[in-house]
Amino acid sequence: MESLIQQYLKGNVFAVVGVSRDPSKYGYQVFKNLLMRNKRVFPINPNADFIDGIKVYRSIKELPEIPFGVHFIVPPKITEKVLEDVKKLGINYVWMQPGSESERAIEFCRENNINAIYYRCILQIPIT
Repeated sequence: MESLIQQYLKGNVFAVVGVSRDPSKYGYQVFKNLLMRNKRVFPINPNADFIDGIKVYRSIKELPEIPFGVHFIVPPKITEKVLEDVKKLGINYVWMQPGSESERAIEFCRENNINAIYYRCILQIPIT
């Protein structure tokens, strides 16, 4: 898993599904963590327009470009649904924050050759 995490973090463009406007929520903290890593981040939340001045998109299908990876901070049922779009868009890396993964989502990634990180929190990975 460590080498997969390093591969993931080499990407430059990410989508965060489940970004939050609330700084106390993990969806906000993960979003900011990726920005602090000097990544370009597309926040995804159907209930927000802007977060910290950055345009928020309703779904990954609306993004102006295909991200290297998709970060999930949503309930497993939403992760499972969005993974269908990940596959259609040809995205090869996902990170399912603890609580957003499911056996079904993990198996979907295996079956579709999507590199998946799960049971790990990006907030515990040092920023270098």
